[in-house]
Amino acid sequence: QGEPVRVLVTGAAGQIAYSLLYSIAKGDVFGKDQPLVLVLLDITPMMTVLEGVVMELQDCALPLLREVIPTDKEEVAFKDLDIAILVGSMPRREGMERKDLLKANVKIFKSQGAALDKYAKKTVKVVVVGNPANTNCLIASKSAPSIPKENFSCLTRLDHNRAKSQIALKLGVTSNDVKNVIIWGNHSSTQYPDVNHAKVNVKGKEVGVYEAIKDDSWLKGDFILTVQQRGAAVIKARKLSSAMSAAKAICDHVRDIWFGTPAGEFVSMGVISDGNSYGVPEDLLYSFPVVIKDKTWKFVEGLPINDFSREKMDLTAKELTEEKETAVEFLSSA
Repeated sequence: QGEPVRVLVTGAAGQIAYSLLYSIAKGDVFGKDQPLVLVLLDITPMMTVLEGVVMELQDCALPLLREVIPTDKEEVAFKDLDIAILVGSMPRREGMERKDLLKANVKIFKSQGAALDKYAKKTVKVVVVGNPANTNCLIASKSAPSIPKENFSCLTRLDHNRAKSQIALKLGVTSNDVKNVIIWGNHSSTQYPDVNHAKVNVKGKEVGVYEAIKDDSWLKGDFILTVQQRGAAVIKARKLSSAMSAAKAICDHVRDIWFGTPAGEFVSMGVISDGNSYGVPEDLLYSFPVVIKDKTWKFVEGLPINDFSREKMDLTAKELTEEKETAVEFLSSA
């Protein structure tokens, strides 16, 4: 069975982690014969809750799980990691400006980036989930100069899955019949769910989504809004943020990093924009279509971009540029 993979989950006493840890530990992400060490980091006041999570993981009697290490110390959490899933972040509280949220999170992700730099393997893959995910990821990467920028990604797979599912529901097919949707930009309400290059399998034949749906005004209107605002809709209904679906998306994202993307398919991931051919400014953590092979992602190149898409892609880039400027200001004083 070989060496265990050492996986860190932060915010490990929280809601998303509660769904995520079981899926990882039972082999959904790294394979059914890959032993694991799970490292669980949370803040000191959550340690009692975390003990309960550890008990439950033990009580699942999972054969792949070699060790579970709960901690509130960064030097323990970040040591020798193969993969770090940074779920924990400061949540937005009522009456909180986005600026306040950024300031609190810059502190967290500067500290965690520095800990990755100091203690983790240089080959570590880092996935940032905690919001604002793109900018938190950029800060973590900037705070870990000895780890390649390409090793950092943020989660836009939930948005990607939401887009796939909306198309599938509209056409009465399964979400597996839909491929190559794209989420461009920020994991925020400016993100752009793009189906211009997406394909759907209808009765055994692969057709473009626009051709299959034959309703351009829905695709350019309600579809985009539904995906952009889905997180808020879940909170309104459940009084809690997306957890089960977020955990599933994290599993999809990490599994694709580990095993690669299927032939002929691409996925959406927030990655460093350096060297992209889509006119997105450099040094942003921006969601692009990527393919992954040998644990390395590459931009999907050469997709034609129409004026409608261009405008949406620029808008979300502008928001990310502003977020970055605010964050970098805080970073120098953090």
